[in-house]
Amino acid sequence: MEVLVIHGPNLQLLGMREPDVYGREKLDAINARLKAVAEAYGVGLECRQSNHEGEIVDWIGRSPERFSGIVINPAAYTHTSVAIRDALAAVRLPAVEVHLSNVHKREPFRAHSYVAPVVWGTISGFGPLGYELALIALIRLLKGKENAKDEGAN
Repeated sequence: MEVLVIHGPNLQLLGMREPDVYGREKLDAINARLKAVAEAYGVGLECRQSNHEGEIVDWIGRSPERFSGIVINPAAYTHTSVAIRDALAAVRLPAVEVHLSNVHKREPFRAHSYVAPVVWGTISGFGPLGYELALIALIRLLKGKENAKDEGAN
């Protein structure tokens, strides 16, 4: 089993971009923690970051060839990208949306997510820990699904 983590626009700036909102932890540190979690669960992990909507759509479109699920922080594309939403819906892989800040405590436009209706769940407001929670939830649900298949359940 392998999981794809997608970090959207401006997340390469974590640690220096609005640290009072997004925290001081850098993206490399978040990815290292995610890799440790994945390793503890015996799952492969690949982390990618892009500021380009089309690149993210391409990654999602190719994801079923290799990955069992996706953890995605679409960042600003959460509120604007029908293309990312449609790609997630099309591939039908289990996915979890994650946001560092509590989007519901911020500007009203941030409360709307195009992605939320096509993912298994959303974790928001727990800073970098939210990524770990999203990954653990996804892995446990995927492993439960595998076990159900092994037992002949649907």
